[in-house]
Parts: sequence; C-alpha cells; structure tokens
Amino acid sequence: MYFCPVADKSTPRIVFLGTPEFAVASLAALQEAGFTIAGVVTAPDKPAGRGMQLQQSAVKKFALANKIPVLQPEKLRDPQFLEQLRELKADLQVVVAFRMLPEVVWNMPPMGSVNLHGSLLPQYRGAAPINWAIINGEELTGVTTFKLQHEIDTGNILLQESFAIGEEETAGEVHDRMMLIGAGLLVKTVQGLSDGTLSESPQVITGQLLKHAPKIHTDTCRINWSQPCATIHNLIRGLSPYPGAFTILNEKMLKIFKSSKEITFPGSTEGSYETDGKTFLKIACLDGYIHLLEVQMEGKKRMHIRDFLRGYHFS
Repeated sequence: MYFCPVADKSTPRIVFLGTPEFAVASLAALQEAGFTIAGVVTAPDKPAGRGMQLQQSAVKKFALANKIPVLQPEKLRDPQFLEQLRELKADLQVVVAFRMLPEVVWNMPPMGSVNLHGSLLPQYRGAAPINWAIINGEELTGVTTFKLQHEIDTGNILLQESFAIGEEETAGEVHDRMMLIGAGLLVKTVQGLSDGTLSESPQVITGQLLKHAPKIHTDTCRINWSQPCATIHNLIRGLSPYPGAFTILNEKMLKIFKSSKEITFPGSTEGSYETDGKTFLKIACLDGYIHLLEVQMEGKKRMHIRDFLRGYHFS
C-alpha cells in the first residue's frame, strides 16, 4: 500500500506512460490517490523465456487487472496511435521509465507531461542514473519530477526528494526503495499541479560539474583490477543485479554480484586470485583485495561463494 493524499474533484484526466515494475508503483499510487487514469501507453508485447511466448509489460498487466485502456504503439509518431491518444482526452501525461517521446506526444495535453527521474537533476541525466550514482560512490541520491521538453532530462523541476545510499547497497536495493519514494513524490506533484500550489523551477547548473548517466555497455561491466578496491567494489554494487560486473576466470565469464574490500598491500599481481578452495576467493587489485561473495559462472546459476567453490575446480 502507498500512503498518498486523496485527489479532489478538480483533478486532471491522466494518461500514464511506462513499462517496467518500477513504473507500476507510480501508476498504482496515482490510482490509489483517486486520480482518473484515462489510459496507459506501454511497450508492445515481446517474446521471452524458453518458449519465446509473448510477454506483457508489468504496466500492461496492472492496467488490464484494473480495467484501464491500454495503447501499445510500435512507433510513437504513428498517426493512428496519435489519434487514439487524443481520444483519451488527457489533461496531463505522466511518464515513468518509458522511452523518449517526440514533441507531438509530450506536448499534446494542456497541462503538458510530467516525468519521474531517478536522480537529483540536473545530476545524472540519462538512462542509468541509479547505476552511475553507485558506481561513482555517491552517498546521496533522490528522485525528481519535472516537465518534459525538447532535450532529455532538462525540463523545469517540480519536486525533488533525496535519500542516502547505504555503504553496501546495490543498484537493485536502491531501485526498490526509489520505486516507492518516487511514487509518493509523483502523487504530491500531480496534486500540486491540480490545485495550483506547485510552480516550476529551471534546472540550475552554474558552478556544478555535471555527472551523466548513459546506458550501460559491456565494456563498462568488465572489471579493471588495476583500480583501487573502493572503485571496483562500487562498480560491482552499481551493476548488481543487472547487468552484473564481470571478470574472466580460466577463460570463462564470472559475474560478481556481491563483494567486500580488504585494504592491504597486495602480495599478488593485480588480477590474480587467492583461494583456500572452500571458504574464500579474493582477487588482487591496486590497494588490496576484492573478496567475491556472490557470483555466477557463465552457464551456471548465481550462488554464494562457498557453494561456488564446492563445485569449482581451478586449473
């Protein structure tokens, strides 16, 4: 359940645009608060799993369960989709974890379109703000609601809420907390826009070193063992559980999901490992060792390091 203020009779008709589970929390919160959800726009069904059966997005599943009309355009500029969107007569569009919108979509409703972003804008604009904040060792992050405009993540800010990142928290754990915090902030935002108590503020970047959050690529995920322990540990946290930081062990990819640091003068060459074959496996880096706690060998399942060592034979 989400604790949200109750909408009044003057609240806008909302079209919600989103796809993954992260977006469902916000959609559910808006509905619980009493806002009228005129429809949702989400990704088309895609084949997945062993049988490659068509899978519905998390947002579509929620919408169907709650009898909310669903649109699933392949192309956002498709004339038929745009006409269907107009027919929903939205006063406001709310965007959470969806693809980039063309102006003809985000500028359609009279109240514009509001986006929920997983950082304290203007910092960490881009596709992977949670990952990059942790990779960079940030101790604080947050969520921002803002009005969409031409350039991605640059619109006027409506509301922000910050929270601390735990020293050992992973991207997955921060994601789950942010999902609920963001849902609550989004409801406050829509309520403020509805009753006229909320104003927009331009993003101010004077004097700030902007940190960006681009998509995560394979090269980002490969661990460079010549770096300090803290840098490697943060990379592992920031990519866990997906897509996962990795190294190569005996010519196979080994993903690392949890780790700990041992700051000491390493007695081994950077990138070489030490193990007792039973309880620990650690890899030397610039200023110590990274202890591997949860791993997944290529073609195998994720497991605790003790279970991994019990079945693994080092060459």
